Amino acid sequence: MLAGDSRLFSFEFFPAKTDEGERALWRAIRELEPLRPAFVSVTYGAGGSTRDRTVAMTARIANDTTLVPLAHLTAVDHSVAELRRIVGQFADAGVRNVLALRGDPPGDPQAEWVRHTEGLEYAEDLVRLVKRSGEFCVGVAAFPEKHPRSPDLDADVERFVAKCRAGADFAITQMFFRAEDYLRLRDRVAATGCDVPIIPGVMPVTNVAQIERMAALSGAAFPAEIAAELHAVQDDPAAVRELGVSIASAMCDRLLAEGAPGLHFITLNRSTATREIWSRLGLQTARS
Repeated sequence: MLAGDSRLFSFEFFPAKTDEGERALWRAIRELEPLRPAFVSVTYGAGGSTRDRTVAMTARIANDTTLVPLAHLTAVDHSVAELRRIVGQFADAGVRNVLALRGDPPGDPQAEWVRHTEGLEYAEDLVRLVKRSGEFCVGVAAFPEKHPRSPDLDADVERFVAKCRAGADFAITQMFFRAEDYLRLRDRVAATGCDVPIIPGVMPVTNVAQIERMAALSGAAFPAEIAAELHAVQDDPAAVRELGVSIASAMCDRLLAEGAPGLHFITLNRSTATREIWSRLGLQTARS
């Protein structure tokens, strides 16, 4: 699919922790399945906290749906032997697409990152490990506003290009709220001669407090003008969701007009906002 001319539209889910959450998750998956996304990704908790659920969920998607799963995998708190074993589990489940991430420290994403004594130091090392483990398509993360641990934008682009040269086939960005941040990242990467597709990660705002908390943890900027609009209606959940969908739709429209290779919707295991944006943009099914 990456080699074709079609844009890639995809959705992100996370493993549920309760029976009720599991039902809501699979309801969202079934509601989004008819849109035929290029792939759906399944996140992997800090320190491997959802490892078993991630493996089980990606296997179920591969076996019980028409969807193509992309499994997240993080290096944090894992030995090389453990990582190889997990990659083997993905392969046994029929999962051949992996998003290779260094990962955040468990408990506090802003804490000092400490390499496992028998583990890997960087995401580029994990890319090499996965690539050497079989016929995998490997993606990596990109950061429109730079990674919180990068000293500056130039250093961040240098680290990103290193992941691509290690064998990454594509990238998905962290969530962002200004199209200009994505476009500047794309242009900086292209200037190095790197042509790996960078897919924008989009999270529609449906809950103001939740999105502000997530932005703070990830280091993403939550623009003051957007915050002001949302805070003006924050006591009306329906109005917040409507405004959030409108803001995200406008950004997506701009990104596609500027040549983005697709869109990756971070769903938070809900389908309504994503389906509304899909409808507003007039998107067609991503796979024939």
